[in-house]
Order: sequence, then structure tokens, then C-alpha cells
Amino acid sequence: MLKSHRRWVLSTLLVIICTASAVAADFERSSAAGAGMSSARLERLDTVLKSYVDKDQLAGQVVLVLRHGRIAFSAENGLRNIKAGLPMTEDTIFRIASQTKAIVSAGIMILHERGQLDIGHVLSRYIPEWTDMQVAVANEQGGYDLVPAKRPITLRNLLTHTGGMSYGNGPAAAAWEAAGFQGWYFANKDEAIGISIARMGSLPLDAHPGESWIYGYNTDILGAVIEKASGVDLSTFLQAEIFEPLGMENTHFYLPEAKADQLAVVYQPKSGGGIEAIPATDGMRSQGLYLNGPRKSYSGGAGLLSTAYDYARFLQMTLNGGELNGERILSRKTIELMTTSHLGDIRFRDGQGFGLGFSVVNDLGARGSVGSEGEYGWGGAYHSTYWVDPTEDLVVVYLTQIIPATGLDDYLKLRSGIYQAIVD
Repeated sequence: MLKSHRRWVLSTLLVIICTASAVAADFERSSAAGAGMSSARLERLDTVLKSYVDKDQLAGQVVLVLRHGRIAFSAENGLRNIKAGLPMTEDTIFRIASQTKAIVSAGIMILHERGQLDIGHVLSRYIPEWTDMQVAVANEQGGYDLVPAKRPITLRNLLTHTGGMSYGNGPAAAAWEAAGFQGWYFANKDEAIGISIARMGSLPLDAHPGESWIYGYNTDILGAVIEKASGVDLSTFLQAEIFEPLGMENTHFYLPEAKADQLAVVYQPKSGGGIEAIPATDGMRSQGLYLNGPRKSYSGGAGLLSTAYDYARFLQMTLNGGELNGERILSRKTIELMTTSHLGDIRFRDGQGFGLGFSVVNDLGARGSVGSEGEYGWGGAYHSTYWVDPTEDLVVVYLTQIIPATGLDDYLKLRSGIYQAIVD
């Protein structure tokens, strides 16, 4: 009886382990031909990408290209840590900065689907400190005048970056800086994001809500809204609703100590050529306090760490219409809403609009680079980028760690290199 029980326990454990491994398993790999791509032409892309490492313009990079839901091309070039001699690997963890925005936007839409919030609601319904906002209007004396906002901020304004706030660099920049808000970096803050966002509500906007596309704290505010509407902190919510269902095991706001060696070092260009590690541990141009620090502030706009494979799982879910490996995160219609431009006549970029968390290509010729209309994506401050091309059934994730990315043209060559390899 005892032996039988032991066999049952071991069998049960084996099933659990295998199930967990299946969830976390990488995408299936395809031959280039099986993905409708040319292996010879992909070799061109590989050579070009490696050249940035060989010429000491980047320490390393991880690239992942999915076509028809399978890996058509992947590369791990160079080193994640030059001093320690650690190579780039599939499980190298990167600061993905503003790539956090798409995930948090998806979190908002999860709550929208459940009726726990509505994107048409005004922000002050969830965070009362954002009631009766004022707008700073620059005047001829070099200062600014305060005028009442014409309308309240809605959650849809925040999703589309039309909420009226920048990263604290508008006419009232001095007031924002004095309050401790300038730039996208929150990892050094010794307070919860909800407290920060409530304090932020006393500061003047840079524009009237709904009138201009301004890149700023919109998605950080949405992170605080998720906490209010769900009743749990942002990290717990995303872990339960997105990371665990999708098998994103290496995605965190703050890195577990056991994964310290997986984190890529941030580099900067050196005067005269080459690169060097950024020495400072704090601030936007730094290694950041993602290992050691307060670990209290969950930045919905730029706080996550992740891998190319984890992020590709999230993107493939969106390409699949909200589902991956039997786990439904969002409905197909919600994904359609998120990946459609909501800007109307508001100016953004040539050939592009902005949806609920993503830029969206509306006019390929006006944008002027190869791709497809309907393509959506974004990037991060440490020189990472991604896009999804539904027409070509394509997901691209490109991660590296350098700031500023002075003089680099790797984005354009990555894009042309991928599309020139499509032959079906």
C-alpha cells in the first residue's frame, strides 16, 4: 500500500512538473521554408545584426521572429555582461521600459471586459485627486498661466496618450520636478505607485485632455487605476491575469535574487567610439534599482523586466485574438479595439495612429518603411523594440540595453532584413 501511494505521489509530481514545463516551453521551431521565409536571406539578417556587436556598437542582442506561431528566426549575439564574460542567452532578462505599457493596457482591458471599470469613465472616479484639473499655458513672459481643463481625463485618454500630461517636461516642469516627477523612472521611489499618482493629481497638465498626443505618465496612472479597480497591487494583478496564464516566468517588476546573473547590463556610447557600462545605479540613465532598492513602486509605464521569449508570448496572444495555448486573456473584439487608432484628427506620426497601448500603421507609404497596414507595436528606452504584423502573421521582438542609442540604425536594418526574407 505504501509503495503504491509513493508511486501515485511520484506520478502526480511528474504530471505537475511536465505540465509546468509545457506551459513554459518555448515556441515550436520551424524551418525557414516552413515559415515561408528564405534561409539564405535570413543569413543576411544574421550577419547584419552581428555586425553591431562586432563593431562594438552594442554589447549584445536577442532577437526573436515568430511566423505562423512558430520560431522562424532567433539570435543571441554578444554578451549580456562584458566584464563577467556572460553571453546573451534565450533567458537573458532586459529592462523593457515602455514595453510595459502594452501589458498594463491589456490589464485595463481585462477589467473593462469584466465590468470592473469602463474605459469611457473619467479618471477621477478611481483617483479623486484628479478632479478639476488645470492646464499650464505658456505665456510671453517665459512662465505659464493656469486655466481650467476643458474636460475631464478619461481612461481612454490615458490609453491613447491624450490625457494631457508629459513626463514632467511641459510649461510647469519646475513644479513637476519639485514634486519628484520628471522622467519615466520609478524604481527608486519609496512609496507605492498609488500614492505617487494621487500626489501627481495636484500638478498642472501640459494640454487639455483629448486634444493632443503627449507621451508621458498616462500608463503609470492606469497602473494605479488597476490597483483601485481590482483591489490588489499591480504586480499581483499582472502575475495572476497575464504572466502565469501565458507562462511568462521571467517577467517581473523587481528581479528575484536567484536571477541576478540573467539581467543584462546597460551600456552607453563612449566618446570616440565603442561602449562602456553605465556606472550609476540610480536614475533613468543607469543600471536602475531593479535588484537592490525600495521595491515598492510598480511603474505601469516603464517598470517591467522580461525576456524576448516571455514578451513574444504576450504578443502572440494578441495576434491570436486574445488567446495562447488554450488560455484566453482577452476577446478577439477587444484586441481589435486595442489595435485600431483612436486619434481621429489628432496629429501623431506620418502614416501612424495610436490605439489602446500600441502605435498602429494606417498608411504604409506615408510611414515610409517596409511592413503592413494594421501593424502595431512600440519600444523601450533602453533601445528595445517590437511589432506585430497581422497581415504576415508575424511577431518580432528585439532586445538590447544601451542608452542613449546614438547613431544606431539597427531598427531599420532589422525591419528590412526580416521582410526581405519573406518569400511565400
